[in-house]
Formats: sequence, C-alpha cells, structure tokens
Amino acid sequence: MVLLIDACVRGEHSRTRELAKCYLSDKEYMRVAVAEEDLKPLDKSRLEKRQKLIEKGDFSDDMFKYAKQFAQADEIVISAPYWDLSFPAYLKIYIENICVVGLTFDYLSDGTSKTRCKAKKLTYITTAGGVIPERNFGFDYVKAVAETFFEISEFEYIKAEKFDICGGR
Repeated sequence: MVLLIDACVRGEHSRTRELAKCYLSDKEYMRVAVAEEDLKPLDKSRLEKRQKLIEKGDFSDDMFKYAKQFAQADEIVISAPYWDLSFPAYLKIYIENICVVGLTFDYLSDGTSKTRCKAKKLTYITTAGGVIPERNFGFDYVKAVAETFFEISEFEYIKAEKFDICGGR
C-alpha cells in the first residue's frame, strides 16, 4: 500500500497536491490529509497518556492510528508545500504522532533505533512560489527522521518552483 501524507492546506487550489496527483496517477494509494484530521500536538497530557499506554504495550487507543497506518505502508509519499524554509506545521504534528516506540520503531541497547515499518522508499513532493534553495530544511528533516527511525533508504525529491515570479525578477 502507498500512503500519501498530504500536508497541503489550500485544498483543491494546491499546486503541490496537483503535482502529487500526477505522480500517483498510476498507483493506488491511501491519503491522509493532515490538515483535515484530528491530529493534536503532543502536549503534557497527551504525552503522559501515550507513555502509559506504550508501557502497557496497549496500542488500541485512536491516538495510534496514524502510526499503525505508517508502519503498514509499503511506500510513503509526502506532499507538502515549501513554507518558510520548511513545511506547514500540520506535517510536524503528524510526524510527532507516528514516532511511537514499540509501534513504528524500537530502541536497541546501544541507543540506536530499529524500525518496525515496512516502507523502504519515501517520495517528497513540494512546490514554491519562489526559489527553493539547495537546502530544503523540510525535506532534510523528513529524510533524517525516515532514515533514523524507520530505516527508509530510498528517497525521491520532486520540486516545482518559481510559480509566482513575474517578469523574470
């Protein structure tokens, strides 16, 4: 199963979403529109609740549904517009919710992590009105998390830029 993590908040007018649709045109996929989901940041209360459940090995709570989906995906596609050198905050909240010890990864005795996820490929799709510099902190962050916790080894980075530049300025 291909999991599309859609971090486009502009709805049907999103250029990034359109590019992702083109990329996925010949694939079946499950879409998670993070701006439309009931995702919440991990505040003190949610962290305490999550930790108690993890300690019991109880992943039945709805707070783990995104981590379960992510762990079962064969391939990950993220569509996220390039905002302020990164991506919309909804994507960070999603990532916080899928990084779950005992569900998407485990820590080994030396402190390194071992994945519990199936995906070996992640495609990151982004667009910008201006220029995307060589360092895209959004993609760099996603890649670091995917390599470190999920042992994803194959990455594809697709970008379309300069949509809002008029007159060659």
